[in-house]
Amino acid sequence: MTKLTKTVIEQAEVKEKPYFIFDSQVSGFCVRVSSTGKRHYYLQYMANKSVKRLALGQHSIITTEKARDKAITMLAKIKEGRDPQEEKKQNLNQPTIKELSKRFLEDYIALHCKKSTAKIYHHYFDKHIIPLLGNINVFKVTRADIAGFHLSLRKTPYGANRCLAAISTMFNMAELWGLRADGTNPCKHIKKYTEHKRELYLNKDEAKRLGQVLAELKNGKKENISAVYCIELLLYTGCRLGEIQTLKWDYIDYSSSCIRLPDSKTGARIVHIGANVISLLEEIKAHPLLPKDNPYVIWGKKPLTCLNNMRKTWQNIKKKAGLEAELRIHDLRHSFASFAVSQGMSLPMIGKLLGHSQVQTTARYAHLMPEAVIEAAGNVTSHIAAIISQ
Repeated sequence: MTKLTKTVIEQAEVKEKPYFIFDSQVSGFCVRVSSTGKRHYYLQYMANKSVKRLALGQHSIITTEKARDKAITMLAKIKEGRDPQEEKKQNLNQPTIKELSKRFLEDYIALHCKKSTAKIYHHYFDKHIIPLLGNINVFKVTRADIAGFHLSLRKTPYGANRCLAAISTMFNMAELWGLRADGTNPCKHIKKYTEHKRELYLNKDEAKRLGQVLAELKNGKKENISAVYCIELLLYTGCRLGEIQTLKWDYIDYSSSCIRLPDSKTGARIVHIGANVISLLEEIKAHPLLPKDNPYVIWGKKPLTCLNNMRKTWQNIKKKAGLEAELRIHDLRHSFASFAVSQGMSLPMIGKLLGHSQVQTTARYAHLMPEAVIEAAGNVTSHIAAIISQ
């Protein structure tokens, strides 16, 4: 035996049959010289009372020293009672993140989440998670891999945090399915980015201008009248966009002044409505452009469909009303809560109107009107002054 070097290997004679040259320094480390002249590094070792050979790489692709280092690493595992070749076979049978994602989306998300939520999950996996992590074996994913992925999305902190949460849930399921050891979720201890909550809502002047524009558009012919009615209903009910877009005439209970939604973000719920909303619904029902056979209050362009795209109409309305460009349709829901607070309504009552299951959620939406705060501060000050002056 001799020490394997680049020179020794390249000068080795090519014979009719392949043969091995063993290294004199590392036990079992060898190179195989084939009959075609190709040379591959191997580690020969004993495991389970049988001789095995583990491929380390092809000469000219990896260096002799690199192959020797790999052999030493493998020998350390063998001394611990492990079988590198068997582990390699098992690794090949392990699912990748891409394969686990498919199972997670089909066997967990599809069963436990609403279609709208599932659609968001699919977006995060298709756009971010699978392209960046998809080819890694599930059992090989480390905390460093996830931390690096999270860091790569730092410019969009909200999306980065949602992706991190999705991956964490997926690895919890991987443990449950026996694809990773218990307690090895690689998302653990990775800190989420700080998210700055949007706090846009209409003040009284903006709401007045919006109302005037909506009234003008209903009398014109340039804007999609169905979209205009949708925005007006959102403003008056505090509902989510999807709840109004998919609102059917069958859901409206005129006798009880409410809308009975069979499904929403928080499940089936009742939306209590006032006389103004009742009048608006009657106005929509009497509109000449409303298709008589369409079940949806906010009708779409195609027969028997609801309206899906509100972007163009909302942009035009904001511009006409002089509203902030960043104001979203969802901010009409914020505005509803804010006006409710300015009327002195309690958070539990507002939560009931908005369909929240927790008061904390309502508190995030219920932004106080400046006028209401000033009035409240004045009342407290007057009360204190009255006490002091007695």
